[in-house]
Amino acid sequence: MQDMKTVLIIDDEPMILSAVAAFLTRGGFRTLTTESGEEGLRIFSIEHIDCVLLDLMLPDLSGEEICRRIRKVSDVPVIMLTAKNLEEDILDGFALGADDYIVKPFRLKELQARVTAVLHRWHPDGRESLLTLGDLTVDPSLRSVSRSGREIPLTPVEWNLLDTFVRHPKKIFTRDELILAAFGEAYDGFDRSIDTHIKNLRRKLEDDPRNPRFILTVYGLGYRLGDSL
Repeated sequence: MQDMKTVLIIDDEPMILSAVAAFLTRGGFRTLTTESGEEGLRIFSIEHIDCVLLDLMLPDLSGEEICRRIRKVSDVPVIMLTAKNLEEDILDGFALGADDYIVKPFRLKELQARVTAVLHRWHPDGRESLLTLGDLTVDPSLRSVSRSGREIPLTPVEWNLLDTFVRHPKKIFTRDELILAAFGEAYDGFDRSIDTHIKNLRRKLEDDPRNPRFILTVYGLGYRLGDSL
């Protein structure tokens, strides 16, 4: 039997908080809830959390600040819930390391599908062999990557992108193909969000992100793995 996954919900709207918690609980999740950003960070520090649902507009701390603090210590999936629907807001959220972005109002079934999808990508089943690419070592089973023995923390979306590239080293991927690999079919955001995630991934992997050798841009087409690997 699969372990029950714990979802931390941080939202200052009591009706949304209770509705989401009740729906996910019926769906087989363990849920922890709070209306406070500070309390959310405290809960995160003492509980084993598998996924965070994070409202951006909170009374004490902004969701952006909470995401920033979480990313300093963990690569657990973070899904942002917000009424902000401008493209730049969504791209800013992804730049902070969010794995998905759901605009209010939303359907509870869609929310649960997004949670299930991100957890499935983050907790895959089975063991796979290590992949060595230059001085990068990729472990698909542990979803980890290291360079010259130093582990590089990746968010779930960043991992999905890297995993897609290394499994198909000769293929040029369009943005749409990378969106499908990173988010699944449920994603309905902007295709430019992939550029933000690629930028974040390069910043972690490359010596010089402006002159990458691991993930290359093929102008007018998309992205591919570097020839030197």
